[in-house]
Amino acid sequence: MNNSAVKIGVIGLGPRAETLLATLRSLPQDECQVTAICDLNTERIEKICNIFKANSLVVPAAYTDYKKLIADPEVQAVLIPTSWNSHLAIAADVMKAGKYAAIEVGGAASLDELWQLVHNSENFGGKCMMLENCCYGRNELMVLNMVRQGLLGEIVHCSCGYEHDIAYELVDENGCTSERAIHNLKRNGDLYPTHGLGPIAKILNINNGNRFLSISSFASKSCGFKSYAQKVNSPVTDFAIGDVITSVIKCANGETITLTHGISLPRPYSRDCRVQGTNGIWLEDADGIFINGISETKTEIDVAGNPYYSHVWDKTEKFYEKYDHPIWQEFRNNPTGGHGGMDTLALRAFFESVRKGTTPPIDVYDCAAWMAVTCLSEQSIALGGIPVAFPDFTNGKWIYAKDDSDF
Repeated sequence: MNNSAVKIGVIGLGPRAETLLATLRSLPQDECQVTAICDLNTERIEKICNIFKANSLVVPAAYTDYKKLIADPEVQAVLIPTSWNSHLAIAADVMKAGKYAAIEVGGAASLDELWQLVHNSENFGGKCMMLENCCYGRNELMVLNMVRQGLLGEIVHCSCGYEHDIAYELVDENGCTSERAIHNLKRNGDLYPTHGLGPIAKILNINNGNRFLSISSFASKSCGFKSYAQKVNSPVTDFAIGDVITSVIKCANGETITLTHGISLPRPYSRDCRVQGTNGIWLEDADGIFINGISETKTEIDVAGNPYYSHVWDKTEKFYEKYDHPIWQEFRNNPTGGHGGMDTLALRAFFESVRKGTTPPIDVYDCAAWMAVTCLSEQSIALGGIPVAFPDFTNGKWIYAKDDSDF
């Protein structure tokens, strides 16, 4: 093994761990080596060990107690694709040991667990990165690059979200057995905010000269899961979560963000991204960008004979050649790994921060601010949609902080 390879432990060996490990196998061996794995389920451990053997790779040390994996001197950093109820506490323990933790996406159950995450990083020197792969999407990074260059003017409003019909994944004839299904059964809030919000937060410089101030959230009635449950004769039909959760976030620099969550109604997948500036707009669902002075503006005549302007979308791909983010300029010819290469880019960014001993590009303050949306939206919905304040997890450091990462 090359000395520059980061020694990785993996805690939690479910389906997401398998996809991450598949991406790791596609990387050069001098980037990382999995030296330890951990799961409470010994059958999962055996399955992963057999995958390593089948690929002629060194079989990692195996644990059923994650604290033993953290203490392993052959582990520099830890990937934590465990359940929503456990990954933050595990990450806090990793940082308490002074090591790097990478968590998967999701929302927080409480502000307390987020403060613990922040305090353990500050007090013990460990670092935390959320593996929010959508921050590394080609379009998201290109729009970030365009915003940094001023093409869209001053940013005024953004929208984002997660709308994806996955009722079939969460409900079946046996009821709700997965952890994600149980959260949707019992909670009413934006349970999955970061796929859309992460890229928008980077575009708006959240925690780096800007921050989230407040959130107001509303939930529609809940019909989608019940309708699907009846179709498959599921014994569980009453879900707490509204079919469409709508939140509005106010930022310190005056921007607003509309955030939407909906996973129980029929519709194509979308992250609902929109970036609106004084000189242009990107709209994901239109697959389009309009920029004053670059995009076409037609002069039309209405039925009364009066002229009016008709703005014409340019296809997003039209801007790739000139405005692709530097990350994708290097990567676009050979995108490897899960989710169209986004997993690879997120993991590489994490490994690079471990190798250099630097703060990850999606740091502990980002994790806390983005994941707080879940518990804060629950509070706002329960209180009739009134604004709920975001804590300042940076304790004022956001005012002067500068993002030195590739973002």
